[in-house]
Amino acid sequence: MIQTETFRHQMPPPLAPRPLNIPEPFETTLANGLTLVLVDDKRLPLISFRLSIRSGDANDPAELPGLSDMLSSLLTEGTETRSSRQLAEEVERLGATLSVGSSSDFTTVAASALSIFADEVLELTADVVLRASFPQNEIDLARVNTKQLLIQQRAQPTFLASERLAQVMFGAHPYARVSPTEEMLDAMTRDDLLRFHKSTFIPNNAVLIAVGDFEHDAIVARVEKLFADWKPGPLPLANFPAPPKREAREAYLVDRPGSAQSNIVIANEGITRQSPDYFSVLLMHTVLGANASSRLFMNLREEKGYTYGAYSNLDARRLAGTFRVSAEVRTPVTEASLREFFFELER
Repeated sequence: MIQTETFRHQMPPPLAPRPLNIPEPFETTLANGLTLVLVDDKRLPLISFRLSIRSGDANDPAELPGLSDMLSSLLTEGTETRSSRQLAEEVERLGATLSVGSSSDFTTVAASALSIFADEVLELTADVVLRASFPQNEIDLARVNTKQLLIQQRAQPTFLASERLAQVMFGAHPYARVSPTEEMLDAMTRDDLLRFHKSTFIPNNAVLIAVGDFEHDAIVARVEKLFADWKPGPLPLANFPAPPKREAREAYLVDRPGSAQSNIVIANEGITRQSPDYFSVLLMHTVLGANASSRLFMNLREEKGYTYGAYSNLDARRLAGTFRVSAEVRTPVTEASLREFFFELER
């Protein structure tokens, strides 16, 4: 006799909520304007640092988009006292991590290690932030690599759709700039990088966050010593044109002959990260299309079989944002897929 496993067809009841204990952060501002935030967590002998500069791709000169990304890729490729190889070997010797990334609004240096190496990894962080040298040979290599990346990007329909979306949604705002051209990369010089670094990497435009197993007084003293010579300066201007407003639904086509699929992106004006509605919109996004159990995925993939995946995206940035839904679908079902997208968006 075959027994029916009814439990597989019934959703289990939710578990009782567990208490959420968030450590109280300690925050102070150093004499040079650097904001320091410390979060004590002694559960493991680890420490992580994040030093974020309030400057990113949006602050790139209009004629040199991609300068922030180029600068970020080169920060760990040599300082006044260490070559790129020496930096890499020291990070490896400590069993640490050290990386740099740039987004629209921020450039962040991230480092982590065992807490016994906190002093060493913090010194490495200070070295790449304050004394990056941008060696010409590393610039030349980064330029070649970035050009190859551009070729790969322009062969991807998802990138082409995202590029067009940014231009349509943000207009004259710098968020509309997605990537440089090869000519723009060729125009970037070491002097451009040095000037941009000097004008944006200033302590009164930065926050340093430390999380992990450490003693507050020791970390504060170490930070004050390592960053004592970091001089404040004028804050970068953020007087950008407002994104365009829309009164009616519009459609844009990007022709890519020979594509076996249609890349559909439906977008609307979103919210900023500081919006009081952020967490409410985040919950809506989770229900609608954040994962494989969300409404869009269950409809367009599981029920209709139009695509491998359909998702929503909440892009809440510092100054503006978008909310969009997207999928790559078989070309013959493009119209039917659009109907299902709008059904889910409007119900």
